[in-house]
Amino acid sequence: MHVCLVEDDPLICRAVDTALRENGHTCLCFHDGQEAIDAQALAGCDVGVLDVMLPGASGIDVLRAARDQGVRTPVIILTALGATPEKLRAFEKGADDYLVKPFDTSELLARLDAMHRRAAYRPTLELVAGPLHLSLATKRLSLNGRQIELTPTEFSILEMLMRYKGQVVTRSMLCEHIWGFRWDGPTNVIEVHITRIRGKLDHNREKSLIRTIRGRGYALAADAP
Repeated sequence: MHVCLVEDDPLICRAVDTALRENGHTCLCFHDGQEAIDAQALAGCDVGVLDVMLPGASGIDVLRAARDQGVRTPVIILTALGATPEKLRAFEKGADDYLVKPFDTSELLARLDAMHRRAAYRPTLELVAGPLHLSLATKRLSLNGRQIELTPTEFSILEMLMRYKGQVVTRSMLCEHIWGFRWDGPTNVIEVHITRIRGKLDHNREKSLIRTIRGRGYALAADAP
């Protein structure tokens, strides 16, 4: 599973992220509700985990924004508010499950697995963006039918960009997805990898498939010919 976790408590984030990765899953963490809304975080994952009390916007706001956009990703709500009215409010806004803090990470994993299995949809094994076809099963990329060799890190970066095609993917999101830590300062590591990927994708193109969004990150063109 690719899990989106929106939680502002760093200890909970670290515990959940570690548990997910140790069980073969990937996890992208957001610490601000509005940041998750702006990134349309739930649209690019298999299951979502939302805290209710968040800076920027509440977990319920994140959930409502996603559902209003037609995103059907299964979501479990994490909160210290265990009263029945709070649970009903979460379900009314489109939550699939509810877990009260403090909780055991093994129970959270079990609930996520169950939610993922019973979801009405099945996650695609191939991501498509214009001329790009990325197979998650074989770890292969084709561009207009031509095979492109990628390193594991390049594959992970491009996977993230394709999941959020047409949207801004920040350097923080990329670092979290690839290396499991939150980026909070200048680094040229991402830029170096993006430059290498562009070199493989943009041969004979006037414009790069990957746009640099100044001061924010990168976006993969959603309608590239």
